[in-house]
Amino acid sequence: MKNAIDSNAPVGSQLRQWREYRRLSQLDLALDAGISARHLSFVETGRSRPSRAVIGLLADRLDVPLRARNELLLAAGLAPEFGETPLHAPDMAQSMTLIEHLLKGHEPFPALVVDRHWHLLAANRAVAILTEQIASHLMEPPVNVLRLALHPDGLAPQIVNYSAWRSSILSRLDREIEASGDAGLIALRAELAGYAGSANDNHGDVPDAVATPLVIDSVAGRLSFYSTITVFGTPRDVTLSEIALETFLPADEQTGRALRALLE
Repeated sequence: MKNAIDSNAPVGSQLRQWREYRRLSQLDLALDAGISARHLSFVETGRSRPSRAVIGLLADRLDVPLRARNELLLAAGLAPEFGETPLHAPDMAQSMTLIEHLLKGHEPFPALVVDRHWHLLAANRAVAILTEQIASHLMEPPVNVLRLALHPDGLAPQIVNYSAWRSSILSRLDREIEASGDAGLIALRAELAGYAGSANDNHGDVPDAVATPLVIDSVAGRLSFYSTITVFGTPRDVTLSEIALETFLPADEQTGRALRALLE
């Protein structure tokens, strides 16, 4: 497992960490960014302080998230470029209205909204089918939906294909850590990987499936879902860039019928 990007390090050190995260040599990055390898070396070692334009250029080539771009600028003694608007601020009203419409429109199937660390921000009524048997201590804010899924007191005992679903969640976190270098995600992955297994560890896997479904035994019977993740395109705000909408779609007709009947 990789170490987190150190946001308290000097700007040159942070850029070097991002370059190493992306598995690029100084020469590769310099050629891609159109600057000299010597200049990049001076930036990384602190012999040269990069301008806002150079930081933006390197961040683009390294695919650095908005939050981390602000951290690079602050480390260079420059003002952040991207705002971080609270969810309930007036400027966020239009985006939040859109999210509420998406959640409501997805019923009778579950849908929820999470932040960058998978903390629950909002959900539609159908999510209750996934949470109704979860221990109350896991439902105390801040609620982490991945913890709900894999914790022994959470959804884990109901998941028929637990080992496959656990593997898909950990793989998803690995990709997000690779993209973000986020210390919170690294800690969350370590916690989830340390949970005791489920009685369903070796049952119900679908090795030949194109995607891994979530199969649970609920009060409404056996339900099977595929999940999708939706994010805002080209956001200019840190908060908006870190919001994700996860929707669950029925993987079979029985699941669709059961959820429609429950919501009615």
